Amino acid sequence: MTPAEDPGADTSGTSAESAEKRRLAQETKDERQAWYFLAYFLFGIHFVAFVMIYAVRHAK
Repeated sequence: MTPAEDPGADTSGTSAESAEKRRLAQETKDERQAWYFLAYFLFGIHFVAFVMIYAVRHAK
C-alpha cells in the first residue's frame, strides 16, 4: 500500500524527497540564469568595445 492510499503512513520521507527535488530544480534554474546573464554581459562588453575601436579607427 502506498503512502497516498494509507492515511496513517509516514510521508515525511516523500515530502523531504519532494522538497529536495524542488530545491535542485530551482538551483538548476538559477544557475542557468546566471550563465545567461554572464553570456549577455560579456557579449555586451565586446560589442561596446568593437564599436569604440571602430569609432577610434575611423575618426578624422
